[in-house]
Amino acid sequence: MSTTILGLNAYHGDASAAIVRDGQLIAAVEEERFNRIKHWAGFPTKSIQFCLETAGVSMADIDHVSVSSDPKANITKRLGFVLIKRPTFQAVWERIKRQTRVTALKPQLAEAGGCAVEDVKAQIHHIEHHLTHLATGFLISPYEESAILSIDGMGDFVSTMTANAKGTSWDVLDRTFYPHSLGFLYNAITLYMGFPHYGDEYKVMGLAPYGEPEYVDFFRKMVYPKGDGFELNLDYFTHHKDGILMAWDNGAPKVEPFHSQRLVDELGPVRERNEELSKKHENIARSLQVVTEEIILHLLERLHAKTKQKNVCVVGGVAMNSVANGKMTLNTPFENVYVPAGAADNGTSVGGAFYVWHKVLDQPRSFLLDHAYWGDIADDRAIEAAIQEAGVPSTRLEEVELVKHTADALVEGKIVGWFQGRMELGARALGNRSLLADPRRADMREIINLKIKFRERFRPFAPSIQEEYVKDYFEVNEPSPFMERVFQICKDKREVIPAVTHVDGSGRLQSVSKKTNPLYWNLIEAFREKTGVPIVLNTSLNENEPIVRTPAEAISCFLRTAMDQIVVGNYVIDREHPEFPQNGSAKS
Repeated sequence: MSTTILGLNAYHGDASAAIVRDGQLIAAVEEERFNRIKHWAGFPTKSIQFCLETAGVSMADIDHVSVSSDPKANITKRLGFVLIKRPTFQAVWERIKRQTRVTALKPQLAEAGGCAVEDVKAQIHHIEHHLTHLATGFLISPYEESAILSIDGMGDFVSTMTANAKGTSWDVLDRTFYPHSLGFLYNAITLYMGFPHYGDEYKVMGLAPYGEPEYVDFFRKMVYPKGDGFELNLDYFTHHKDGILMAWDNGAPKVEPFHSQRLVDELGPVRERNEELSKKHENIARSLQVVTEEIILHLLERLHAKTKQKNVCVVGGVAMNSVANGKMTLNTPFENVYVPAGAADNGTSVGGAFYVWHKVLDQPRSFLLDHAYWGDIADDRAIEAAIQEAGVPSTRLEEVELVKHTADALVEGKIVGWFQGRMELGARALGNRSLLADPRRADMREIINLKIKFRERFRPFAPSIQEEYVKDYFEVNEPSPFMERVFQICKDKREVIPAVTHVDGSGRLQSVSKKTNPLYWNLIEAFREKTGVPIVLNTSLNENEPIVRTPAEAISCFLRTAMDQIVVGNYVIDREHPEFPQNGSAKS
C-alpha cells in the first residue's frame, strides 16, 4: 500500500510545499511563485494544490503531513530565556500568535484540498526546524555517512545545529540557542547597510569583493568563537530585549532594524536606502563576509574534530552564502561538501517529508536529490495560448534546430530568455527559468543589470558550465549543480569569460550534467562548438519579482525588458521578427 507525505514550510519566510510518495519526491515548490510576492510567509495553499495535482491525489489520500516547526521544541530554553532576559510583551505576543497559526492546520489543509475538515485524515507531525534542515541536507544527499552543519537565522529557538549521520539516523552534537545567531548578524548589518528587504543578504555578499577588510577587528568584537560554537556580543543588538519586529504584509516578510545605538556610535551612521554606496560600505561588506567565513570555518573545524568524517552536508539560510561554501574543502579537513537545492527554509518542506519517511516510518533510503526541477511544466497548448494572448509572433522549432538557433543568438550578442521543462526549486535558476547571454562579452553584465534586471551594478552573474570542463576553468574541480558555491576562476580564463568573472576573480559555479538536464547541456555544447567556450552566462528569468512560473509570466517579463529573444518550450519570440509590434509591449 502506497504512503504519501505532504511536507510544509508554513507561516515562515519562503513558504513552500513538497510531496513524497513511497520515498520518492514527486513535486516541490514555493508559494511565492504563485502569488508573485517574494519570500512569502503565509500558508502555502497554491503550493499544496500544485503538489496534490502533480501527484494525482486528494487531501484525503495524504497519510502524513510534516511541518517544519515545533512550538514545543526547546521549551525549557525558551522559558529560561523569558525569565532571565524578560523580553518585551510585544516580542513574546508576536511569537505566540505565529505559533498558534502553526499548530492549527487542519482547517487550512481542508481549504487547500477543497474538502471538509473531517476528510483530512493525515497525521500531522510538527518537527523541530533544524531537524528538517538536517533531513534536507543528509537524507537525500549522496553520502551514506556525513557530518551535518545547519546554520540560519533562527528556528524553534535554535540558530545552529551540528550532527554526525549514518544511514537514516544521526546524533545531534551541538545547538546554538537564541539570541546568538550568525544569520542575525548578517541580517542586522544588511539592514544597517540600507538593504531593507527580507533576503537581501546576498547583495552584501556580492558587494564584499569590492572592499577591503578594514573593519574585521570591529566585527570580531560583534561575533566570536566560543568552544565548538560562537556567541554574539549582544551590546550591538536589541533583538534579545525587544525581539525582531517583523511585518507580514500580505505574507511578504518585512524586518525592522535591530542593531543597537552602540553599533552606530562605533561604525558610523546607517546608510539610507537610496544613498550612494561608498568605499566605506564596500569595506564593511568585505569585513562582515571575512568574519562570517571565519565563524563558519571554525564550526566546521570543530565538527570535523568530533566526527572525523570526510563528507559534510551544509544547510540553512546561511548555507546560501556561496562564497563561504566555496572555501570549505580548501580550508577544512572535509573532502566533500553537499549543499542541496532549497538549502534555506524553502527546502524544509522537502526535508520534513523525508524526515517522516525515514525517521518516523523507519524506511530505508532510496532517493537522491541530484537536480532541482520539481515545479511547474507547461505544454504546447499553454505556451500557444500565452503567445496568442500576448499578441506576439512566434516560430516553432524542433529541438535540434532550437538549440542551434539559440546558440547562434548568444554568439551574436543577444540576450535570450530560456523557459523549459519543470521549474526549479530554490532561489537559483538552473537552466529551466533562465536568462542567458555570451560570457565572453565584457559589457554583458552591465547591460543585463541596467536594462533587464534593473538592479545594482555590482551584482554578479553565474557561469553555467558543462561539468566535464569545470577543471579547465576553475581552480577547484568540484561539482556544483545547484549554483551553491563560488570558486576562483583560473587566471588564464578570466579574460575569456569576463561577464561571469567577479571583481575578485571568482564565479558562482553551476555545473551542468547531461544526465539531469540534457537540453540545457546540449545548448551549452552548441555554444561550445561555435566558440570553444563550454559556458553560458545564466541568471534568473525575472525582473524584481520571483522567478517566472508560467509562459505568460515569461513573455510578460520579455516584453517589459530589453531581452532580444525568449525561447518558451519550442517557440521562439524575437523582437526582430517583421510582425513584432513596433511598441514592443504586450497586448492590452
